[in-house]
Amino acid sequence: MTHLPSRRTALAAGLVAATMVAAAGCSGATRSTSGSGTATDAAKLTLTPVTAPAKGELARADWLLEDEPDSLDLDTQGSSAGRVVLTNVCERLYQLQPDMSTKPFLAEKAETPDDRTLVLTLRSGVTFHDGTPMTADDVLWSLQRHADPDMEQGDEFGNIAGMKKTGDRQITITFKAPDALFSKALAGDAGIVWNKEQVEKAGKDFGTPGQPDACTGPYALGGWKSGDSITIERYDGYWGEKPLTKKVIFRWATDSALVNALTTGAADGAYAESPNTASALNGKKGIEQHYGPSTASLVLIPTERGGLKDPRVRRALSLALDRKGIAASGYGGMVQPWGTPVGSGAWGYEKPVFEAAQKAIAYAPATPTADDLAAAEQLVKDAGADAATPIVIGTDASQGRTVVANAVRAALQRIGLKGQIKTVPTAQFEQFYSDPEIRGEIDVLVGDWYISKADPMGFYDNALSDSSNNWVGFKDKAYDAKVKQALGTLDDAARAKLTADVQKTFTDAAVWISVAQVPSVLVLNEKLTGPPASMAYLYYPWAAELGAKEG
Repeated sequence: MTHLPSRRTALAAGLVAATMVAAAGCSGATRSTSGSGTATDAAKLTLTPVTAPAKGELARADWLLEDEPDSLDLDTQGSSAGRVVLTNVCERLYQLQPDMSTKPFLAEKAETPDDRTLVLTLRSGVTFHDGTPMTADDVLWSLQRHADPDMEQGDEFGNIAGMKKTGDRQITITFKAPDALFSKALAGDAGIVWNKEQVEKAGKDFGTPGQPDACTGPYALGGWKSGDSITIERYDGYWGEKPLTKKVIFRWATDSALVNALTTGAADGAYAESPNTASALNGKKGIEQHYGPSTASLVLIPTERGGLKDPRVRRALSLALDRKGIAASGYGGMVQPWGTPVGSGAWGYEKPVFEAAQKAIAYAPATPTADDLAAAEQLVKDAGADAATPIVIGTDASQGRTVVANAVRAALQRIGLKGQIKTVPTAQFEQFYSDPEIRGEIDVLVGDWYISKADPMGFYDNALSDSSNNWVGFKDKAYDAKVKQALGTLDDAARAKLTADVQKTFTDAAVWISVAQVPSVLVLNEKLTGPPASMAYLYYPWAAELGAKEG
C-alpha cells in the first residue's frame, strides 16, 4: 500500500518501529549489564541500517512475532507478522535494501525506453521451492493477481495501461502517465513473484496451514502449526548465496511474555514493533538492541470537525507542543522529535536534499521556547480562535498516545485554548481512521503513519484536495499540481527538489502536525548478528544474514 496507519494490529499498545537518520557502517548496539530496563535518549542512539556481518552457522534460531499471521498470502492479508516471515521465503522483482534504497532483483535489469514504459528482464536460473523454474508467465500472472482491485496491492496498479510478456525473460509494463514510484512498489508486496501453478492448485486455501509457499527465496516454508509456530528451512536449491542459519522457528508473544522470552534466552531475537517493548528490554543482560531507519512517524491528524481548520491555529499548536517531553514520558526516550510526517527511512535517494529540508522545517521545535510560545499566541489571536469551545483530542488508553494527548492539551492551554481528551477502547481506535461519522466527534487524532515505499512522495498525496486522508480539507491548487508533477518525475534529483518544495508547503500549513519518529529496533541475543536493523526487514530476507558472531 502507498500509505496507511502504522501496522494496525501491532499498534494496540504502541507505535510501530519507525526511524531516525541512517549513518554509514555497522549499527550501534546498546547493551547494559544492569539487568533492568533503562531510559534511552533517542537523540543519542547510534542509528544505522545494518549489523555486523555474521561469521558462523546456526542450526536453529527461535524468533518472536507479536502476532500470529492471519494468512501467508500477502495479497489477501498484508499483515506485518506475515511479512516478517515471508520476506525470507518469497522474493520480489525489485528489492528494498537495508539502507532503504531499491534495486532490481528477480528482474535483473530494468529499462525505461520512454517515460511511460518499463521493460523488465528477468533473472535466469531461479527456481521455485518445488524445483520448477520461474518463468515470465509466472511473473505476468503474479502482477495481474496483485493488480486485482480486491487484493491488498490493487491500488498500486491504478496508473497501469498494460502489462504483457514480450520475450522469454521479458515483461513490459506501460503507464497512463509517467510514474516515479511504481518500481518502488515492486520492491514491496506488489512485486512478489508466485508460482502460478501452485497458487491456482491451492485455490482459496493458499496461504493457510498445510499449503506450500509458492516462492523462490532462500528459505522454504517448513510447516505452520496453527496457534503454535511457523518453521522456515534453508532451501538448498536457492539461486543466490546460502543462508548461515539452517532453520528459523517463529512463535508469537506480546508485552511481558515477549520480554520474558527474550531475556530468559527462550527466544533469540525479534523486531520490537512497540517502543514500549523496546524500552522494557533496554539494558537486559545477554541482549543487544540495534536501531535503524524506517518511514513511520507519530502525528496529529486534524479532522473535518473544524476545531483546527485554521492553519494558523494548527501552526500555533505545533509551536507550543513539547515533543521532547513526549519522547521522555510516553516512549521511554525511544522516539525523536521530528518536523515532517514521514521518517528518514523514506530517504532512499538524494539523502542530503531531504536532510537539509528536514532541518529547515519551521513550527516544530523539540522544546518550545518563550519566543515560540509568543509567536503561537499571536497566531491564535490573528486567527480569532474560539477560546471557549474545547478542541477535542481523540486517543486510546495506551501509554504513548495518552501522553501525547495530554501534551496536546497542555500545549493548547499554553496558547489560551482549551483541550478535551476523548479516550476510546483500543479495539475502537482504528474506527477514527475509517469512519468519518466517528471522526466527527474529535478535532484531532493522536495518530501514527508509515509508508511502504522509500520515497517521501509516497506520503504527500495524502494532502491532495481530493484525498480521503485530507480530513481537514486543505486545498491548494499549486500544491496539487506540484505533487502530481513530482509523482511523474523519473529523475531522482529533480523529484527530490520538487518533494522538498511540497514538504515545505505541507508543513507550513501544518496539514498534519508531526510529533516524532522512533527507531526501528532489532533485539538480538548478544552472540548473534547479521540482520538489518532498518525497516527493510519487512521486505528484505533478514534471516538469510542471521548467524553467529564467531565462526
